[in-house]
Amino acid sequence: MPYVPLTWLAEHTQVPAGTTAAQLAAALVKVGLEEERIVEPSVTGPLVVGRVLSVLKEEQTNGKTINYCRVDVGPEHNDAPGTGKEPAEVPSRGIICGAHNFTEGDHVVVALPGAVLPGPFPIASRKTYGHLSDGMICSARELGLGEDHSGIIVLEELLGADHVPAVGTDALALLGLAAEVLEINVTPDRGYCFAMRGVAREYSHSTGAAFTDPALPENLPCTLPAPTADGFAVEVDDAAPLNGAAGCDRFVTRVVRGVDPAAPTPAWMKERLTQAGMRPISLAVDVTNYVMLDLGQPLHAYDLGLVSAPIIVRRARAGERLTTLDDVSRALDPEDLLITDSPDGARGSRVLGLAGVMGGASTEVGPATTDVLVESAHFDPVTVARTARRHRLPSEAAKRFERGVDTALQAVAAQRVVDLLVDHGGGSADPAVSDLDATTAPAPIDFDPAEASRLVGVDYPREQVLGILREIGCTVTANADGDRTLAADGADDALPTVTVTPPTWRPDLTGPAHLVEEVARLAGYDAIPSVLPAAPAGRGLTADQRRRRDVARALAEHGLTQVLSYPFIGDVHDRMGLPADDRRRRALRLVNPLADDAPALRTSLLDTLLDTARRNVSRGTSELAVFEIGLVTRPDGTTAAAAPGVDRRPTDAEIAGLLAGVPAQPRHVAGVLAGQRVPDGVWGPGRPSDWADAVEAARVAARTVGVDLAVRAGDVAPWHPGRCAELVLGSGAGKQVVGHAGELHPNACAALELPARAAAFELDLDAVLAAAAGEPEQVAPVSTFPLAKEDVALVVDADVPAAEVLAAVREGAGELAEEVRLFDVYTGDQLGEGKKSLAFALRLRAADRTLTAEETAAIRESIVRTAGARVGAVLRS
Repeated sequence: MPYVPLTWLAEHTQVPAGTTAAQLAAALVKVGLEEERIVEPSVTGPLVVGRVLSVLKEEQTNGKTINYCRVDVGPEHNDAPGTGKEPAEVPSRGIICGAHNFTEGDHVVVALPGAVLPGPFPIASRKTYGHLSDGMICSARELGLGEDHSGIIVLEELLGADHVPAVGTDALALLGLAAEVLEINVTPDRGYCFAMRGVAREYSHSTGAAFTDPALPENLPCTLPAPTADGFAVEVDDAAPLNGAAGCDRFVTRVVRGVDPAAPTPAWMKERLTQAGMRPISLAVDVTNYVMLDLGQPLHAYDLGLVSAPIIVRRARAGERLTTLDDVSRALDPEDLLITDSPDGARGSRVLGLAGVMGGASTEVGPATTDVLVESAHFDPVTVARTARRHRLPSEAAKRFERGVDTALQAVAAQRVVDLLVDHGGGSADPAVSDLDATTAPAPIDFDPAEASRLVGVDYPREQVLGILREIGCTVTANADGDRTLAADGADDALPTVTVTPPTWRPDLTGPAHLVEEVARLAGYDAIPSVLPAAPAGRGLTADQRRRRDVARALAEHGLTQVLSYPFIGDVHDRMGLPADDRRRRALRLVNPLADDAPALRTSLLDTLLDTARRNVSRGTSELAVFEIGLVTRPDGTTAAAAPGVDRRPTDAEIAGLLAGVPAQPRHVAGVLAGQRVPDGVWGPGRPSDWADAVEAARVAARTVGVDLAVRAGDVAPWHPGRCAELVLGSGAGKQVVGHAGELHPNACAALELPARAAAFELDLDAVLAAAAGEPEQVAPVSTFPLAKEDVALVVDADVPAAEVLAAVREGAGELAEEVRLFDVYTGDQLGEGKKSLAFALRLRAADRTLTAEETAAIRESIVRTAGARVGAVLRS
């Protein structure tokens, strides 16, 4: 993200003295530039200008020569003679320094005790090499001003002998280290704000401050030279452009000769590059980076002696490679746009760089470069974006080109580079200028100013709309003929539409809606009222949505916690122990999965819920009860269909084919229980979760929507074959298995790293809700007559499911049974081998009378008779 130093911004617009980064952020957010962060100064504490009074060289036993220096750091910081720290004839401080590029009388930068340098590296007084070092004489790298660590900063060399400030002066302000820097977040359509020029323009829009565009030729210190016939030759050979746009539509070259390769980058430029997050390298490179950050035009500097004319811009050929400036050899793609030259007359045979992304190592500016070729070009945003992503090179140049660069900027930016190289490198500008220009002017937009009020819902006066468009750089002309619109007050006098031509730095403005967005942005988003739309009748939750929420609430009240898991799976079916022919193994595989180990979509909720349970158990959750409601994907029966074209509406047959290719996605509810269901307490020992809790949780979900599930023995992975229940809807021929519940198989528990005897359930919620649809359930009136209680114990074969016996008891009890509950299961020698006793508690009540003893006895006999006929039960004696 771009960094905005306030002192740099103030060169292009009026920034009031004392403005803080926070105030700048508040101003920019009004026009849509959000604050990313405020970068605090990298150096804090006392940092002052010092003058070296004496240098005592001392040879150490390790072979290293150190300097013990007495440094005058100003009357506020010097040690007076006789203070006992170190002997001194005049007020000064003693400092140990290992560098040797300075001498007595030089002015240096001194970090005093209490200062903190980048790292962080706190400075304190310490005894070393037999002396007390009471501070540190700093190099550029130690202050975060560059990578030069060969010697300390000598201010006479950095600033010039006539500009060295007095001893004791605050060096933080002198070197620009005390300034806050604002980092902003720029949306993709506002690429011009990747330059100080664009940010200054937006600050001007926000505050009304005067703005001077540094990219206008009239604001340059000299006149832009016209192209000459002898300019460095450039050709564009792009026969197969992407998206109908040529890869390069403008290419400017300039030459600067006689540049001193040892000329240092000016201190102010280093400071700004560092504040902007860039590392100073050399004068030629730093100048191109500085102009890019200032104007927004990426540039590149070549060693002229290493480049052979003509430069040819073309697409890559099969098998070509390039070693870029980061010393990585890259295989090139035929879509890559290249900068090439013509050594030995072989036209375009040598690759110099990836256009708009990064240059090559073979022609980079080096320590011996004296003649510099400056490239300032405009490249297709799509081409640059694809190349940068293909080679994983998100360079500063690519960030700007892929968002759109001003097509009128190239010659101005090249001139700025030339001027800086001449001024600070001692070079001379070559009169030869090349400007290959095939750019087109921005397309004009027919615009009705009343559209702003219609789309935004705010009454924008016509003159305000047109004024804002002119303010952002658009050319606005009234249409004398053509479409016209009535005045806002409905008067007969018609107001003409206008033709708006966007500025070259705003390639994002291509239609009327974009212009309306600019009006809303600069008029103020805060001026747009928040109006809550009226909710039309009948648009609330559907019946199924309400029932799903009821199910979630009921399970939460039952003691389970709702979770959400990602629907992507890997080898979970193997760990669950599903048979090879199980239909749940037929999963839809993703072409571009988020993770290589989870390339398919789940076919049941347990596929992912069990892993959620494992993760919670591994992190110390010993009592676990979780559930999830979500979609599963069942690709059975789907058929692939060809995608229809976008030039027309698809036919009914094509739509049907597309729908046939969409897999079924039923909604399920599932849960996992492990550990103690009832904790130990003063009431006695608790009990662990078991298969019955899983069955009951599934029945709670169904009962919540008015559906009763029948339970019968089942055998489905990943459940234990002897402790698995099928959950059944309906009766007779219409029975439908809608889920399973019970204890998980021991092998599955081990493979899934779950506690032994963990239980789970899964239910097809869509099927349950379909059974619940229809007429609302009628609630029976509450009877005020007394309750009659009966217990019945029935003996049946051991393999008879308790659910079948319970159903027979309910049938025999008839309408007078308010509740029937199984409360005991007994097996033993008294019953005989292969038998079990099931005891049921009955609550009987009539709506219109008190039941008599004869009536309850009759109900008891009916239960025994019905159960005997249905399941072979006999009354336990």
